[in-house]
Amino acid sequence: MRDLTYPPVVLTAKTLFRLRGWRFSITGTEHVPRAGGAVLACNHIGYADFVFDGLAAQPAKRLVRFMAKKEAFDHPVGGPILRSMHHIPVDRSAGADSLDAAVDYCRRGEIVGIFPEATISRSYEIKDVKSGAVRIAAQAGVPLIPVVVFGTQRVTTKGHGLALPWRLPIAISVGPPMHPDGSDPDAQTAQMRDAMVRLLDETLQRYPDDPAGQWWAPARIGGTAPTPQEAQRLDTEERAARAARKAERDG
Repeated sequence: MRDLTYPPVVLTAKTLFRLRGWRFSITGTEHVPRAGGAVLACNHIGYADFVFDGLAAQPAKRLVRFMAKKEAFDHPVGGPILRSMHHIPVDRSAGADSLDAAVDYCRRGEIVGIFPEATISRSYEIKDVKSGAVRIAAQAGVPLIPVVVFGTQRVTTKGHGLALPWRLPIAISVGPPMHPDGSDPDAQTAQMRDAMVRLLDETLQRYPDDPAGQWWAPARIGGTAPTPQEAQRLDTEERAARAARKAERDG
């Protein structure tokens, strides 16, 4: 694939990070293959996660093609940029098409990034995950690599606008590859989630800022973020409100 846009975007992002003095702690990058296809299964805690997840592949000199909701590609400015970077639109009404596209990318030697939680976790814990990452890796015959970021929610996330704090610490952890064969997608998806939970625990342990009383920290480590149960309730209420607004418009 020709990449005229992607490298300058990466360079611009890295320049911003340096100007703000952001402190990155990245482990496990040796697990990202230097050649051939792979799936990165990433947690989702902020709107800019894909920017930071891509850094996990930089030591291997690889670019990641992220799966993102179709609406992002409809944006008059962002859409052309996303397409030029060869990211993959996901139409939730025709999910099989995006899965097939991701499998094709992997078979052609590309790294595909996917957020198996589908939506942002308000608790900053690992939510329930969908089986798409496992199915893509199994069909393409490529490794599935769990990735966890923490700190990215402090840039922008649900309920919090854009912020560029000075010397922000961001932790990125890459786990050992898994090799799903598709024989039991549900069980292998559960194994993937377990790996992501363990990786998050390791990431939280090395995160340098004190979480006590902080909105960006999970409740179980002393933060004020919603618990997973509270976050699920908020998600349910948000979906119901969105459905009601759509029904009112359509009516």
